Amino acid sequence: MTDAARTTATIERLGHQGDGIAPGPIYVPRTLPGERVTGVLEGQNMTDIRIEDPSEHRVQAPCRHYKSCGGCQLQHVSDEFVAQWKVEIVRNALISRKLETDFRPIQTSPTHSRRRATLTVKRTKKGAMAGFHGRASDVITAIPDCHLLAPELIAALPMAEDLALIGASRKAPLSVTITTSQAGLDVLVKNGKPLDGPLRIQLAQAVERHSLARLTWDDELLAMEQSPTQAFGGANVCPPPGAFLQATPEGESALVAAVREGVGDARRIVDLFAGAGTFSLPLAQTAEVHAVEGEREMMQALELGWRKAQGLKKVTTETRDLFRNPLLVEDLRQFGKVYDAVVIDPPRAGAEAQIAQLAKAKLPLISYVSCNPVTFARDAEVLVAAGYKLNWVQVVDQFRWSSHTELAASFSLT
Repeated sequence: MTDAARTTATIERLGHQGDGIAPGPIYVPRTLPGERVTGVLEGQNMTDIRIEDPSEHRVQAPCRHYKSCGGCQLQHVSDEFVAQWKVEIVRNALISRKLETDFRPIQTSPTHSRRRATLTVKRTKKGAMAGFHGRASDVITAIPDCHLLAPELIAALPMAEDLALIGASRKAPLSVTITTSQAGLDVLVKNGKPLDGPLRIQLAQAVERHSLARLTWDDELLAMEQSPTQAFGGANVCPPPGAFLQATPEGESALVAAVREGVGDARRIVDLFAGAGTFSLPLAQTAEVHAVEGEREMMQALELGWRKAQGLKKVTTETRDLFRNPLLVEDLRQFGKVYDAVVIDPPRAGAEAQIAQLAKAKLPLISYVSCNPVTFARDAEVLVAAGYKLNWVQVVDQFRWSSHTELAASFSLT
């Protein structure tokens, strides 16, 4: 290809997905602001990229898989730049809503700390391969030296490949989600062969061979040698297969600490989108908690964990779809007679309907945990307009080297 067929561009900023953006706009992956680059334009995207003038913030990617693996977007960037960039994403989302607040120093999870991974695992002519897809590609990259995953997950790659040899078809790969637990590995497999007698026997043997705590095959619990519990505060909880869990123990600890500070000395707390008890059960060490969540199995796991624990305050549970059926003002004011703080940890869509009710009910303290700065800023604007003060924001980076940003924030009535 001649140089005449190549385009030169200067990167102005990073987008929310971590791509460099040049005027046009032109999207250039794995580049940095200020860099002059050349490449081939395909629509608005640049490929076959050559860095002509590298940024001072560019570093050598620590992982040898980075070039081919799509699991990380930002290993070419210094940690200091990524930290500042993620804080600025949240700050700019708030500024767009005319909001300002204090920012705590970002909390970043260390390398080799991810306790859950969803691998793509396929059979090959020589055996099987477990890994991640390449960037915008169907090609699977093996990741034996991944710098993200906990050592227990790296050690489990041969187990995932073994499951593919047993239960994957030649045409479709398996999706294998592996989660570390106190009792060993919790494994959820999707897209496997239909279960029959011989396959059940082979999979049961694999559970023993690899000392798995639990194996779920599509929607069927195939074996549970030990309950794959997670420690939430003073309780041990066995979440349902595939249930939401914070990505790293360090990230979870940072968020729990921020939520604790946000609710202060509250003695009775409403925990909305409570999951399996990430915040409810630690808070129950000093306060009574009413936990609300849309998935019944999560609520059952939380309640069982609480009942088996020692020394916790009372925890009650309610299964309720907070998107379609948020707690109404009259519900929250009824809680307000005895509850003095709210914890809310919604999915990426935020909690527009529930926030509207919270804004009217005016409980004294709100701790908000978010995985989407844009919807968080939208919800924060509603609360501030209703008389709340946004006291501070704590950015938490537990998805290291990705564009994903999480935060916890404290609101109080002024």
